[in-house]
Amino acid sequence: MPVDLSEFGHPSWITAAGTGVGYLLILAVLTLALFVVPWLVFASL
Repeated sequence: MPVDLSEFGHPSWITAAGTGVGYLLILAVLTLALFVVPWLVFASL
């Protein structure tokens, strides 16, 4: 059964992927701001 990959070219898939990437970026920034930055500040004292 051949798979038609052209259905993944729909803008809704691009929107879903962008949402996932944006969520991961926000999660990474918050992790840095809440855990890494305070750890670096207290480690330098």
